[in-house]
Amino acid sequence: MFTSNTFCSSATRRLPRTKIVGDADLPRIHEASIELLETTGIIFEHEEVLEIFKKHGARVEGNTVYISGSMAETAMNLAPAVYRHVARNDQQSVTIGDGIAPHPNVGCVFCEDMDRGKRRGLLEDFANFQKLSQASDIVKLTGATPVAPDDVAASERALFMLYETIKHTDKPVIGSCTVTRKAEQSLHMMEMVFGEDYLRDNYCIGVSTNPLSPLKYATETLDTILAYATKKQPVYLLPCAMAGVTSPMSLFGSIVQQNTEVLAGTALIQLISPGNPTVYCPASTMADMRTAICTYAPPEQFLINSACLQMAIDFYKVPTRIMAGMTNSKEVDIQAGYETMQNMLMGMMTGGHMVEQVFGVLDAIMTISYEKFIIDEEMMSRVIRICEGVDTSDSEISLEVMKEVGPGGSYLSHADTFKRFRSQWLPSVSDWRSYDNWDRDGKNSILSRANKKYKEILAGRPEMMIPGDLDRDLKAYLEKSRGL
Repeated sequence: MFTSNTFCSSATRRLPRTKIVGDADLPRIHEASIELLETTGIIFEHEEVLEIFKKHGARVEGNTVYISGSMAETAMNLAPAVYRHVARNDQQSVTIGDGIAPHPNVGCVFCEDMDRGKRRGLLEDFANFQKLSQASDIVKLTGATPVAPDDVAASERALFMLYETIKHTDKPVIGSCTVTRKAEQSLHMMEMVFGEDYLRDNYCIGVSTNPLSPLKYATETLDTILAYATKKQPVYLLPCAMAGVTSPMSLFGSIVQQNTEVLAGTALIQLISPGNPTVYCPASTMADMRTAICTYAPPEQFLINSACLQMAIDFYKVPTRIMAGMTNSKEVDIQAGYETMQNMLMGMMTGGHMVEQVFGVLDAIMTISYEKFIIDEEMMSRVIRICEGVDTSDSEISLEVMKEVGPGGSYLSHADTFKRFRSQWLPSVSDWRSYDNWDRDGKNSILSRANKKYKEILAGRPEMMIPGDLDRDLKAYLEKSRGL
């Protein structure tokens, strides 16, 4: 029988979660997933991983593993409901699984701004987005791959991106999926920062890993899972299926397949390191069947993924991560606005804990915009405020205040208003002034205001946020690790 671990609900969410499927559908999804695991199996393209499953009694035929229901359910019970992701600055540490933790995007190739237009991202751009993330009150974790640096060899990017993240931030860190050697070197760099044995007892760096839908895990993904789980560091499992191409056209079928792929990855992680943090990250979507290309704006995307958030939160009681700010628009326009807000609201209102793809993404996560990063910060802030809901405690009912003001009075000068007004939500780049004031000051667009703001933030950032001797040692390690 499946028994769930304890889930700690978020103190920051008062708004009831939106649910896509009924509670009675959750065990049906689980049972269908177990049937797939036991009868169809999962391909794992990694000899060491196959040996791990064999050692623990799984049936293995070639590179296909058949995972029993008991093995899958034991794994989900072992995965913790919450964990603390430690930052170099402990005041920046966050609890994953309780609250809302947005972090930088993963996967953009291009970047753009109003001044230089669209171009391949460079390491300087990667560093700039780390600086913007560090300066943000909304971004809670740093690292990941907001843009891939084209001026660094693909084989070396994981280490160089991690160096720039360490150098410019003191928030919790997310690494990169890569081959075994580079994953191990990334973990060693974190030991250089925190201390040789620190990672053994603390969660310092998480990593995103993707099943290769349908029902398959590729070698590099498994290299990363092995390296991080062996060091007892959090692993995020992100199925990125496209309904109609790499998962069933039916939404319910795609939900089941995505859930199955997460169960399989969790089983492996818990066999390597029982109790290791594992984050359930539904990231599938619907293909545009006119062209069979990936889209990140259809309503169906969040019907698939939100149902899987229900599985994670209500059935398995594990932390979640959701992609929640994507758009297929090619520029920062009205389409980008309504698609981004749709995705943010759905991702947050259905229960995402960690939140990604919410800062600046365009063109189905191909491009990151400096200006949209700033605009999306405000949009994310709006959605977080909505999810905070209404405080209905006795102290908030304001009966005495209403009695004091009375019929026909004004609250503008009341002491209660002065006590509370500074906590009002206000925009960071939207213009709420009168038309006359906006017109008088040059009719500046939100893009112009965002352009000015990101430049001011970057101009005010320090050269680095680590001691000189650590910077020297990390640089030396990077050079030593080239090509290894």
